[in-house]
Amino acid sequence: MIGKLKDLLRLAGGEWVVSFTTRADPVKLFDNLKDQEVSVEIKKASSHRSKNANDFMWAMCTDIGKALRPPLPKEMVYRQAIRDVGEYAPLPIRADAVDTFCERWASKGTGWFAEVVDDSKLKGYKLVFAYYGSSTYTADEMSRLLDYLKQDMDNMGLQIPLSKEEEARVMERWQKASCKKANGALSAAG
Repeated sequence: MIGKLKDLLRLAGGEWVVSFTTRADPVKLFDNLKDQEVSVEIKKASSHRSKNANDFMWAMCTDIGKALRPPLPKEMVYRQAIRDVGEYAPLPIRADAVDTFCERWASKGTGWFAEVVDDSKLKGYKLVFAYYGSSTYTADEMSRLLDYLKQDMDNMGLQIPLSKEEEARVMERWQKASCKKANGALSAAG
């Protein structure tokens, strides 16, 4: 776990007490190992950047974009992937409000865009597909997006930037994060 050394105390019997603070929950570890001999290693924490699903997705979008002729920006590759396999809401929007809606929807982020698909069945309305950015995706939705990009890379003969083991860890972290978000939303709604 990561923490900061807090205090150092020498007991009358010559033993040392080293204390530290941490944001990680140590209760289970403490309960399992209390009063047992343990091995302790303290060293300066390094800032290893962990790979996550979002980084993995952007790495693939970048590689695909560079390999195309002419090359495309990673954002265009990302939007195409969102369009092809991403999540969206089909919305009837009043024809005179479509441009404003699309502009405001797009202000949420790169993956948030809207397309006018057709005239709506409602007179004076257009059918608009409003696509959601991947930051809101569940683990299954993100997995589908990553699989789509991996398939593109494979079809182009490009090497996928993660091993199978790293990819499994990335998706496990995305799953945990999306569950926490969902549980937080349920708590807030309750």
